[in-house]
Amino acid sequence: MNLYVSNLMSNVTEDNLKKEFTAYGQVASCKIIMDRATGTSRGFAFVEMPQQAEAEKAMKELDGKNMDGKGISITEARQRTDRQAY
Repeated sequence: MNLYVSNLMSNVTEDNLKKEFTAYGQVASCKIIMDRATGTSRGFAFVEMPQQAEAEKAMKELDGKNMDGKGISITEARQRTDRQAY
């Protein structure tokens, strides 16, 4: 299950995030999305957990948790759609 984690502080690292989720089960990948121009965090990440039950428990338990001064938000990631150029 792929989780979308938002409202991250810029100082949160992939290791910090992975550690939080590993407490609930196996984490296959953890990727904080970075701004191409500045190289800083855009404030969101994707965490993939192979076991749906573990991912759902992590989502339930960690949603709203204070992480480095901000409450994080966790939802199931949606498939990316092609963007229309106007």
